[in-house]
Amino acid sequence: MFQSVDEVIAGLATQKYLCNKNVATVVYLGTSLQKPLLVEGPAGVGKTELGKVLADSLGMELIRLQCYEGLDEAKALYEWEYAKQLLYTQILKDKIGEILEGAKTLQEAVDHVANQDGVFYSDRFLLPRPLLRAVLSEKPVVLLIDEIDKSDAEFEAFLLEVLSDFQITVPEIGTLKAKHIPLVVLTSNNSREVSDALKRRCLHLFLDFPDPEREKEIIKLKVPNVGDKLADEVVRLLHRLRKLDLKKTPSISESLDWVRALTLLNIKDLDNELVEQTMSALMKYEADIRKAHQELKSYLAEKQARRPDASNDKDHLH
Repeated sequence: MFQSVDEVIAGLATQKYLCNKNVATVVYLGTSLQKPLLVEGPAGVGKTELGKVLADSLGMELIRLQCYEGLDEAKALYEWEYAKQLLYTQILKDKIGEILEGAKTLQEAVDHVANQDGVFYSDRFLLPRPLLRAVLSEKPVVLLIDEIDKSDAEFEAFLLEVLSDFQITVPEIGTLKAKHIPLVVLTSNNSREVSDALKRRCLHLFLDFPDPEREKEIIKLKVPNVGDKLADEVVRLLHRLRKLDLKKTPSISESLDWVRALTLLNIKDLDNELVEQTMSALMKYEADIRKAHQELKSYLAEKQARRPDASNDKDHLH
């Protein structure tokens, strides 16, 4: 585990994840106190990525549970391998004579068959899903419960029980207790409010889009061959675009895809006429692309007006 806040910053940086001291402090406290982290914020700011790089930096396995509407306990906990059980049923059928041998009454015969129940409901037929995998793991793991706000309130209530005791009861087998307390990271896009009870169990962390300086650092780290001028202009335009009324605000990963596309086309600044043709790497809806084109034109017009020779050009015209 991390020994200090600075070690968190350095450890995540080795995985090319840049974070500030506030984020690092919450992560350090969560790992040290074995408290779940509830990471909230807009879509695309790096919440899921935080869980992934946390596992990588600590050398732990990442177990991910993707939440969605209708997710229930069975899909999150375990299922029985019915096909395998059916195969064993056929074996039992072939061996029924041997099993019933010596039974003198119907009750004894029933008892002999009932003694085989433990064969059918044992861990050999148990198919663990993410929550049970995390509990049964022989080593500490990072359990990423992604987009908890998309699940139903009933599932959230069930999850509270698991996070309280880190043990799961399988009626046919018994109670299975975690050998190691998992490091739990829950993410939420705030599509609905999670319960106060869940928030009380967790350390809260809000991630927002980075400021221009930090976003430029991220771009330079992830796309090392991008030029300074292009990186500066991209960041300025991105922060203007995120203030617009868009159907989908461009995420950090989409911003990086756009920068990679611009770099691949050897574009050095946003004046290049090819820039408009690359907007589909950044925006995912036609209406948003049209707004982005308009904002790009406004940005370039303002940029042109700020150029020292712009006023000279006007003087020459007069």
